[in-house]
Amino acid sequence: MSRRGVARVGAPVGLVAVLTGVWELWVRLGGVDPAVFPAPSAVARALASQATALVGHAGTTLAETGIGLVLGILMGLGVAALIAGWPLARDGLEPLLVGLQTIPAVVLAPILVLVLGFGWGPRIVVVIGVVFFPVAIAAAGAFTTTDRARLELVRAFGATPWQVFRTVVLPGSLPAIFDGIRISAAYALGSAAVAEQIGGAQSGIGLFISRAQRNFRPDYVLAGVVVIAALSLVIYALVGTVAHLLTPWNDTRTHPEPPA
Repeated sequence: MSRRGVARVGAPVGLVAVLTGVWELWVRLGGVDPAVFPAPSAVARALASQATALVGHAGTTLAETGIGLVLGILMGLGVAALIAGWPLARDGLEPLLVGLQTIPAVVLAPILVLVLGFGWGPRIVVVIGVVFFPVAIAAAGAFTTTDRARLELVRAFGATPWQVFRTVVLPGSLPAIFDGIRISAAYALGSAAVAEQIGGAQSGIGLFISRAQRNFRPDYVLAGVVVIAALSLVIYALVGTVAHLLTPWNDTRTHPEPPA
């Protein structure tokens, strides 16, 4: 791994290690009640003791997140194409999308339970909402700002509308689309966990945290939070990897800086 790669990985890992050490010392030496705010060592023991349960709950939350993520991306791209190709739709839908994006999952989940019942449906819809709006807005903006010179060039060679979209519009829009997906993917799993706490889930990290709160186990609560954060980072990294593979021209790692 290059020095730049080591720095990209080592810097956040080092920062987390320092913050964890400060947290541990603060709880141990600062007179903080562990029953109220446990030390990282207590959270680590909770992770170890509840590993089997956490894996099972995490599987449910990941499945809900994966389904919602795929559906949200597809729906966002479809609406973005409609907005880009139909000015009237852009004028009507874009303000609505921005407004709906401000509705938090904690408000939306109970309403969805009343409509869809107790099952995976409400949680998946919450994830779709979290993913759909950033992707739709990012893709619509990218579709409508394609380089006009390139569009005119391929049209001059007799390209069909589909060929124009496939060879010019979509490749030029992918970086912005993946930016929208990355933003939403970072919040998708956490939103599913929040919906699980409200939507009558039978399994999931959100349910695990909710039960830990009722049983006054803050160490278990923080263990669930750690799992959510870790899995969210993994999802974010996977989206980044896919973006790097599909848009290598937009990744600075493919253009290394000259040596000093």
